[in-house]
Amino acid sequence: MAREPNARLQRLIAESGMSHKGLARRVNALGAARGFTGWKYDHSSVLRWIGGQRPRDPVPELLAEILALRLGRAVRVEDLGMSAASTPSDLGQEFSHTWQEGVDTVTALWRADMERRRFLLDSTFAIGAGSAGALRWLTFPVEDGPTGTGTRGVGEAEVTAIREVTRSFGELDNRFGGGRVRSAVVDYLDTAVAPLLREGRYDERTGRRLASAAAELTRLAGWMAYDLEQHGLAQRYLIQALSLARSAGDHALGGEILAGMSHQAVYIGRPDHALDLARAAQLSARRSGVHSLMAEAYVLEAHAHAVRKDSRACAAAVHEAETAFDRRTPHDEPEWISYFDEAYLSAKIAHCFRDLGDATQTVRHARRSLEMDDRYVRGRVFNLSLLASGLVRQGELEEACAVAEGAVGIAAKLESARTRSYMTDLRARLAPHAEHAAVRTLFERTRELRAAPVSV
Repeated sequence: MAREPNARLQRLIAESGMSHKGLARRVNALGAARGFTGWKYDHSSVLRWIGGQRPRDPVPELLAEILALRLGRAVRVEDLGMSAASTPSDLGQEFSHTWQEGVDTVTALWRADMERRRFLLDSTFAIGAGSAGALRWLTFPVEDGPTGTGTRGVGEAEVTAIREVTRSFGELDNRFGGGRVRSAVVDYLDTAVAPLLREGRYDERTGRRLASAAAELTRLAGWMAYDLEQHGLAQRYLIQALSLARSAGDHALGGEILAGMSHQAVYIGRPDHALDLARAAQLSARRSGVHSLMAEAYVLEAHAHAVRKDSRACAAAVHEAETAFDRRTPHDEPEWISYFDEAYLSAKIAHCFRDLGDATQTVRHARRSLEMDDRYVRGRVFNLSLLASGLVRQGELEEACAVAEGAVGIAAKLESARTRSYMTDLRARLAPHAEHAAVRTLFERTRELRAAPVSV
């Protein structure tokens, strides 16, 4: 439906005597002064606003301020013909039907997140939204590739830049935790990626690559929110990443996002939902032919079975995971799955045995998991915690405490709610042995293990 021209804005601009180019330049400058870097509005942007497009917040407020100063009288946003935009409370939970709808949704999510909108920070995990997203991913017909008809040229250089930024932010996330870098990731999405999606000019081939790169970075922002235990926000990002991957036709990345959604679901105690998502990830893995992804999807299914205390189904899924893992060819697989090595697989299997109460197998696989890449600092905390948990159950309290102390020392340097929750869980496992000398000494030396529990 065509927009109605904004006659109010046109009259005020004419009355001010400013050119469209001059007004756009003032908006960019005032935005930069307020911390909104990277804006590149121009005379074409002003023409679109006059044509009825409402710019994203806080541009209407800045326009009102600029025009008020020029005209020497108060100017409200309403005077510009730009009434306050309402943000739906379910923003990001919907898997969009078309490319343009998806772009509008995901960029609105990034903007609302940048503005620290309370409804996002307070949002809760919604099983229905995750299930609907997975179903649409699996059943939506293939659509024409995404294209852009804007004024800003988009090519391989822009796509490569997004991928390089994603790689760098991913490394920082693994080393320091999601809390240290997530705000920078969202800022980059909002100020650098959103203009490419909304104002870019690109053909179908470039559009698919752009959508895939944007999906990968959106997934990382969601994973960081998950690491901070902002579960409703994380889910919205993962659903939107899945929608972008669908537009890109990237079955492998879509499967990886579904696997991440399963990972989150089992973590918050929703094993049935995790099972559904893991099986959806398996379907995408088969379509893509990425065996590491298949192994990941099966071991996530195994973990969901373990939480449900179904040891037989867990064992069958672990077998499938190991079989798929043996068939993988890492040099032919996407770079984003390179973290899934033998150490990672061992860690996930250790999680399964921990939740089934098998201490011997927990310790065995947790020890193997520690033969890991040193770049995954946060992962080492998880794996040390797994080993310590198994040792506690075996009654090996001295070694358990030594391992736990190592985990706490690393965790103290991370901004990660999940690592704090692992520490809380470990404290609970050690608490019945509080009178043991090694445990007592550990509790005295490590304040983290005496901290109040972190609710999930």
